[in-house]
Amino acid sequence: MTGVQFRPHSSSSELVLPPGRTHTNDFWVSDEPIQNPDLYLGCVAAYSRTGRWPVLIPPDPRFRLSGEDWLDDRPWLHPAVDKVADIDVAAAFSQWWSRPCCEGNCLHPFSEGFPGLARKAPGKGDPLAEAGNTGSILASRGDCRLGLVAADRPADVPSVLGWRGMIAMTDRVEAVSAVLRSWEDRFGAVLITLGFDALELSVATPPKVRDRALLVAAEHRAFCLANFTEQPGTLQEFAADLTGKRLWSFWWD
Repeated sequence: MTGVQFRPHSSSSELVLPPGRTHTNDFWVSDEPIQNPDLYLGCVAAYSRTGRWPVLIPPDPRFRLSGEDWLDDRPWLHPAVDKVADIDVAAAFSQWWSRPCCEGNCLHPFSEGFPGLARKAPGKGDPLAEAGNTGSILASRGDCRLGLVAADRPADVPSVLGWRGMIAMTDRVEAVSAVLRSWEDRFGAVLITLGFDALELSVATPPKVRDRALLVAAEHRAFCLANFTEQPGTLQEFAADLTGKRLWSFWWD
């Protein structure tokens, strides 16, 4: 895709990709960190035409050690994206919730069972526009490469690529995409960063009331236990931090 030109709908100027390479599963990645944050905005604006969603790839020495082997190109995994719709998200959360994390009442007011999905957050935010703005802010740091992935929606990117960053939690990448689809639909949470074993989502309509934020915190705890165990507070304090938060981060060491 080197030399491919995008013409964003919002601008008459052409957006030319920097030098890069196409890796497994038709995943294009720039050779060097991008220096112009408008490049990310332009790729988001062009997404409806190109069908390629842009992701920021933060620096990580493990990339150099593994090449691009952080993706799984085994042919029988390629249909993973076709299995996403078959995943029951609440059931997946329930399975992951059972992992122990602490003693005492750190999960109060919840206990042994996953409490269920949070309701859709009200609001009229534009998830893709929010993602473009947030992604451009992150891109302005100048340390992230740009990746472009052919996907019907941003949530499907991990499954399209056979991403293995969440292997510490599950070997079913379609379950990860199912969760991301659910968060896209309920909170306008859109994937903008794809690391070696980390994700970041831009959130257009985050939870703003206590009860909804508590349930979202439970979903986060189920999805990525490290997010919860590596902070000192209870689930209620974790939920307070999520209230109104427009960038969600996850990592699986």
